[in-house]
Parts: sequence; C-alpha cells; structure tokens
Amino acid sequence: MRQLHFLRTLFVGASLSTTLLAGGANANPSLLFDLQTGQVLAHEEAFQRWHPASLTKLMTAYVTFRAIQAGELDLTSPIKVSKNSASEQPAKMGYKPGSVMTLDNALKMMLVRSANDIAMAIGENVGGTKDGFVARMNAEAARLGMSDSHFSNPNGLHADDQYTTAHDLALLVMAMRREYPQYAPYFSIEGLLAGKKKLGSFNLLVGRYAGADGMKTGFICPSGFNMIGSATRNGRTLVAVILGEKTAVTRAEVAAKLLDQGFANPNIGAQTVAGLTRYGEGTGVVRNVRDEVCPKPVKGQKAEQPSEQASEKVKSPFLEKLDHPPKLIAVGLGNATGKVPAAYAAAVAAGKAADVDGIPIPTPRPNYTATTASSDTPEAVAKPAKATVGG
Repeated sequence: MRQLHFLRTLFVGASLSTTLLAGGANANPSLLFDLQTGQVLAHEEAFQRWHPASLTKLMTAYVTFRAIQAGELDLTSPIKVSKNSASEQPAKMGYKPGSVMTLDNALKMMLVRSANDIAMAIGENVGGTKDGFVARMNAEAARLGMSDSHFSNPNGLHADDQYTTAHDLALLVMAMRREYPQYAPYFSIEGLLAGKKKLGSFNLLVGRYAGADGMKTGFICPSGFNMIGSATRNGRTLVAVILGEKTAVTRAEVAAKLLDQGFANPNIGAQTVAGLTRYGEGTGVVRNVRDEVCPKPVKGQKAEQPSEQASEKVKSPFLEKLDHPPKLIAVGLGNATGKVPAAYAAAVAAGKAADVDGIPIPTPRPNYTATTASSDTPEAVAKPAKATVGG
C-alpha cells in the first residue's frame, strides 16, 4: 500500500499533518524539499516511475545550460526551426521551417509557453540532431544520479520509454538551480508577447502565490497534470514536485498546500533528496493514468479533452486575475548574431542536420545575423487557447 511520508523533528506549536494531500494514501507522487539544504520535508511515492510530460523541458534546459558553459553556444546563438520540429504537436509557436531565433528567445518560449516545436528545435541545434541531444539528456541524468529516468525526446510528448520520478526530478531541479542561478529568471516570467499575441504562463502559482518563482508544468493524458512549483520567502526556497493530478487547477492547489505547510514548519526534514531511502513496490513499472485523466466518452457524447488551459468554470484563487498588469516579455525571430551551436555546425558539415525545407542545408558561416522571417507575424503564432499536450 502506498503511504504518505512526512519527515519531521519535534518542534513547539506546530505539526505537519499526514493527511495533507487530498485522498491521503491514494494521492499521486509528490515531493517537497528545501532547495538550499536539500532537506526532504514531505514525500509520497517518490520513486514511482511516471511519464514527465513537459517537465522533460527542464532537462532540455539543463543540457543547454551545460552546453553554454562549455562554450558551444551562447544566448544569442541561432536556433533554426526544421521541418521535423515545426511538425510537433501543440502547444507550439507555429513558426515555419527555416525560421531562426536566438537561443534566449527559444528558451523563453519553451519554458514559459511550453512550446513543443521550439523544444525540439533547441534539441536539434544544441545536440546537432534529436538523437544526439537525447543521448546528452540521458548522460546528464545518469551523472546526476537520476537512476529511474529515461528520455527519448526534448519536449515531453508521449513516448512509452520516457519516464522519471518525483525523486529524480528533485535531483534535476537542485542541480539546475544551484549550478545555474543566473537562469532562474526564465522560470518566473508571467507571460510572453509574440507579435500581438499575449501568451500567459501555464504555471498558475506565478503572480498568485506569495513568493512563487517558477518552475514548470506538464500535461499529457498518460501522465496527468504534472507540476514543479518553487517559492521563496525570507530567503528560504522550497520546491514542490507534483505528478498525476487530474486538472491544471488541482496541481496548483496541491503544490500551494505543500508549500504552505513547508513554510509554516521550518524545522522539519531529517533526510535529504540525495539520501532519501528508496521505497515502494512496483515502482519499476511506469504508471499510465490515461484512462483516469482522459476517459473514453460515453457513447453518443462528445469527448472532453483536458487541457493546460485551466477551465474558468472552476472556482480557485489560482484562476483569479493577477492583481497587477501581467509582465509580458517580447519574443520573436531574428537577431541571432551569436556563435552557431558547435554540434549543429558539425552535423551540417557531416550532412546530418535536420532538414528545414526539403533541400540540403548549406554550411552556415561561423557568425551570422538571421533575417526576420515572414512567419514572425501574429498569424504565424499558434493560438494559445488550447494547448492540448505537453504544456
């Protein structure tokens, strides 16, 4: 039987409820930890394998940050959209094959709007090919001790052999936030401005939960609604990993409840993320919750497709309008004056780079300025209303 584990020490005037999560022992995988100390404050089914959905994009970002550190590219480097990346399922930006943007803009589109086409483009450019990038993802997972994780694409669209755990995601977040604090602002952006399109973040905590500063959401039917939410108060940063919720609202509410309890009880936590003892039966099998989250419709009735776009019919503080004008960051094509990604240049030279328009790709000059393609118009950006998978 699954159990909800809360690690605590004795302290005066407060206790952490073992029934914090709705459903008690039947709740989904979760883990709450202190980013600075690594202390685990609460956890359940932390080693249960789960499809990550767009939480995959955190590994895509981490591999990219490592490549920047290694001098392979920089934030002004060109990221070119291939036919393959342009064909990915929504959520997406919808740029045409051959479009070029800076890595900086690509990261914003991937991390804020969870664009699957842009995540694939980043992978193809940073890794030279999709397969080359996926190999890097799995190498980094192994190096970080993510022993229950395997990646097969850069964006989190469903694949049977793509899985992770709440524990492994905590290891990834700790590495990312500790090693690359300069990139933390990407995760707290409230929204993007693409042409005239205003694209809000799928992270309902940002701008609504006191101290919220990231990080990422994800959804596909086999995984349910996943979330990693972080918040900082009085210099203390807590991170909640939530997997398998049934709606975008409930994942935010569960994350907020965990964070509330963690901030209210600063003295709990005996084990660390790295030292957490493995537990659970059947954790080596990847759980698939498609039938629970996306049940087949009753005959004669129209199927309702769950979406990252939270339903406004539900009452929740996390669906209230922000108490301030959303801070939108403009993104688009062009201005890619930086170094061509080393792996992409090598793939082009070897004739292995992703095809952009059905003809061989010419070898790019070491540095060039990409002109703004005609696809950088409001009409070319996918409508944000129904981000069905991957967000």
